[in-house]
Amino acid sequence: MNIDKGPPLREYVGMIWIEDKPGVRLRILASSLDEAESRVIEEYGEGHVISIWNEEDASRPR
Repeated sequence: MNIDKGPPLREYVGMIWIEDKPGVRLRILASSLDEAESRVIEEYGEGHVISIWNEEDASRPR
């Protein structure tokens, strides 16, 4: 069996605010931040305030 090994999936967390409703917590497995954002837009639609990050990246010194 030939399995395509793409980039590893990482966990992204965040919040989405839809209209004037309280924020909804997000937890997404994706290979990149762009992919995670695309999946959120695919599920909830465009035009919402979205904040997504990877905990590992956020805790690294810069």
